Amino acid sequence: MKQLTIVVPAGENNLSSITGTYEIFSKANEYWKESGRKKLFNIQLAGITNQVDFSDGLFCVKPHLHISAITKTDLIIVPSLNHNYHIALKGNESLVTWLEQQYKNGAEIATICTGTFLLASTGLLDGKVCSTHWSVAENFRRMFPTIDLQTDRLITDEKGLYTNGGAYSFLNLVLYLIEKYYDRPTAIYCSKVFQIEIDRSTQSEFIIFNGQKKHSDEIVKQAQAYIEKNIEEKITIEDLSSKFNVGRRNFDRRFMKATGNTPIEYAQRVKIETAKKLLETSRKTISEVMYQVGYADVKAFREVFRKYTGLSPLEYKEKYNKDSVLVNF
Repeated sequence: MKQLTIVVPAGENNLSSITGTYEIFSKANEYWKESGRKKLFNIQLAGITNQVDFSDGLFCVKPHLHISAITKTDLIIVPSLNHNYHIALKGNESLVTWLEQQYKNGAEIATICTGTFLLASTGLLDGKVCSTHWSVAENFRRMFPTIDLQTDRLITDEKGLYTNGGAYSFLNLVLYLIEKYYDRPTAIYCSKVFQIEIDRSTQSEFIIFNGQKKHSDEIVKQAQAYIEKNIEEKITIEDLSSKFNVGRRNFDRRFMKATGNTPIEYAQRVKIETAKKLLETSRKTISEVMYQVGYADVKAFREVFRKYTGLSPLEYKEKYNKDSVLVNF
């Protein structure tokens, strides 16, 4: 029988991703037993303390055992740290060391949402692709610049290391792991029992782009402010670099270093974020929204919109603005 270890980090992090993971894997075990097979995993909760309290003591988790008692496990699940990852990194050094050692011993590791920060601290993700909650992406890139963070990806899978996006998208990661370790019918069964949409692969439509301002390049900040105030304009790199008296190549390099986006990508993301809000809240037609954010070409607008949301403008409007009058181009 394989060993599944759900770790319970010290500190008040995220309870639902611990209990949810435990319940779904337990249901997968039950399904196998009912179909005449032995349960696949022995599921254990392991931590570095005897008890972890949540919600000011309203709930608590008592791990089955201390991580030091585990010499060998097959799969480790690291829950979300919510937005307490700075505190969690300082309070779980021994857990970080243990994760690194277990991976070297052959264990696979899956992290939920901001649990990726713990895995990133081991160095195991260096040079690899990962995902996490879109709202902490800027801090993650600053803390771990050698990791290829792709927040549009709902799930990443590379060399026995799995990561996923934010909040309750951990349910999709659990289904993904169940299909990989059990089989497709078991994953489908669990998706039906818990009513989880199966095979969702992106979190793009959920991302709220707030700009990347946690840097010290004042010229780039001024350029960002200009882009955000002139959404209706078609802005080129040449226009921006000339406006701020910086050479085109140097401006492009500085902008990319400060924000993680090229100036054109940044302008696109600002425009699409504005378009999303208009589609969600107004009765404007898609064509009216397109013109308002500076696009004149229908095909180009659709392509850029889909690039950053995973949906067409019409699909997005139908999904998030049920009360609007849906008008096609």
